[in-house]
Amino acid sequence: MSLKQQASSGAEVNERMAALVSNASAVRAIASAVEGTLGPKGLDTMLVDKFGEVVITNDGVTILTMMEANHPAARMLINIAKAQQEEIGDGTTTATVLAGALVGHGVEQVSRGVPVARVIEGLRAGLAAGIEAIKRRARAVEDIRDPVVRQVALVAGRGHEDIADLVVKAAEMVGREKLVDRSFKLADIVVAEEGAENQVFKGVIISKERMNRQMPLEISDALILVIDDALEPEEMEDEALATEAGFARYMELRNQFLENVQKIVEMGVGLVLVDRGVNETAEEILTDAGVMVIQRVLSKELRKAAEHTGARMIKRNGLKKDSDQLVKCLGKAAKVYNDEKLEQVWIREGAGKSMATVLVGAATAEVVGERERIAKDAAAAVQAAVRGGVVPGGGSVELAAARDVERIRSGMRGMAVYGVDCVVEALKRPMAQIVANAGFNPLEKLGDVVAAQAESGRDSLAVDCDTGEIRDMYQAGVVDPAPVKTYALKAAGEIAEAILRIDTIIKKREEKAGREIEE
Repeated sequence: MSLKQQASSGAEVNERMAALVSNASAVRAIASAVEGTLGPKGLDTMLVDKFGEVVITNDGVTILTMMEANHPAARMLINIAKAQQEEIGDGTTTATVLAGALVGHGVEQVSRGVPVARVIEGLRAGLAAGIEAIKRRARAVEDIRDPVVRQVALVAGRGHEDIADLVVKAAEMVGREKLVDRSFKLADIVVAEEGAENQVFKGVIISKERMNRQMPLEISDALILVIDDALEPEEMEDEALATEAGFARYMELRNQFLENVQKIVEMGVGLVLVDRGVNETAEEILTDAGVMVIQRVLSKELRKAAEHTGARMIKRNGLKKDSDQLVKCLGKAAKVYNDEKLEQVWIREGAGKSMATVLVGAATAEVVGERERIAKDAAAAVQAAVRGGVVPGGGSVELAAARDVERIRSGMRGMAVYGVDCVVEALKRPMAQIVANAGFNPLEKLGDVVAAQAESGRDSLAVDCDTGEIRDMYQAGVVDPAPVKTYALKAAGEIAEAILRIDTIIKKREEKAGREIEE
């Protein structure tokens, strides 16, 4: 090979490494932004926008989604954290830290001359072994009243006992069958309000008030009508109204509408929930009849209310049905109450599916926001634990899994072993960061725990962040949902592989709106 060819080849290698190092640095910067929040001694992060608005939080996904990140690799990592949040609802910081470690160690191996393909081959084998090792150590949660469920809520809820108690009580109200339903998210029942008192109740909250103060504040044994539409007469085109026949049709539709509103009154309906607006005349008739009406209800809340009360949502045309048929669409609730202080309507003890609402309060808007995030994390963790079991926390299960991954090294051929090493090192990272955040030497403590786990045969040993002593995490009540760990490792592996495979960064050309650019 000539000197010119050697120089050209070296330039290509340097260009590929530059892309890899750039991406790895961006991922490392994102991981650094959240790793300080990991563990019981993790600290908070302050996010400030250009207007000086401040958010103080310990929540990984909140930090990641609110922080400014322009590098494409950084945005890829943030998207993985969002996927973790969407799927599990907790563990975004763990996923980010693992991804940062996998990418970092992967780049080190590539810079030493290990081909990317071999690193990725080892990564895949190591990740599969690590996920299997964590699943094998999971303990099933058979009963929601098991004390371990509260411990899961307490750990995910960052030690807030009041929030842990609220979440566990809500989980018991909802029941196991609902918790294992993939379409249901326990975190969605958490509502936070400034000045509210902490409580859990059977029912749902509508974040709107009654239409006017002449309507009743409270209704007992209420019949409930849910209209997934506007409570208004059918609309007609302006051109049609200009004709005599059109005007006659308009009057006919209006009279029919008023008859339908009167039908609501005659059926004894106490609460009407409307997706869109309400006609002024209809409002007046229903007010005089002592009916509470709430308009422009959020679709999500409308569906919840219908499900909880047993109501069947109807369109405005559905009001044309005979009263006997329309009664079958009504829901029921033991109590409906308009809380004027919180500007909400509570529907309690509906006749439909059992639902619970967790109401979390605090003194200020900033604190309410953080308490809501904490409660949602705790709720998501409890649901994940019921679905997939629990594992010891504090980084102990990852460290135990690292030993299992290390054992498959002897069965790997060639340079793929270096990819396995990346997984082993990444699995050590959560405990190392937790220990560092607690103010101890991570290298020293990691070595102590590895030796203690091997000597005792107990995979649940880790570091007590208060004393620095080795302690059994199960006995200490430090437990995490197994799905949080397995999904975080899977997500971290996906982003690490995607980034390691990129060897060139090219800026896309801009396409003008409304104009096709020929290839």
